[in-house]
Amino acid sequence: MTAAHPVVSIRPVTQNDFKQWCAHWAQYQAFYKVDIGMPTTQTTWARFFDSREPVHCAVAADGEQVHGFVHFVFHRSTWGRNDFCYLEDLYVCPGVRGQLLGKQLIEYVQGQAREHHCDRLYWHTQESNHTAQRLYDWIAEKPGVIEYRMAL
Repeated sequence: MTAAHPVVSIRPVTQNDFKQWCAHWAQYQAFYKVDIGMPTTQTTWARFFDSREPVHCAVAADGEQVHGFVHFVFHRSTWGRNDFCYLEDLYVCPGVRGQLLGKQLIEYVQGQAREHHCDRLYWHTQESNHTAQRLYDWIAEKPGVIEYRMAL
């Protein structure tokens, strides 16, 4: 492959990825117009490496260069006997979008969910995120669920 189309693999995040992950995490937050803050960011990062935590991260990487990430959480549900897998965050760098890295990251999570015998893999996106929805509509079903939130 050429430099314009790097050979990318999907792998679990490592401690060495922090600086690049953090930069991408900041871009992800900017897209959604949120500021999660460094204390929560550091807690999230630590959870990825705590075997007692159900929170995970994988990255799309070309050697040491990280091009994107996916965060996912295993959790119980009253709607299934086995855990569900929630794909919480997905980010691919603008310079490599359109090369199916987002699809590969989702397929990685799908594989993890299958290994954990989950009953469902699901995720959300903003109504205005039409670019992501083109991918999601291609690979998954849209159940018509509307989310409501209450600040605590």
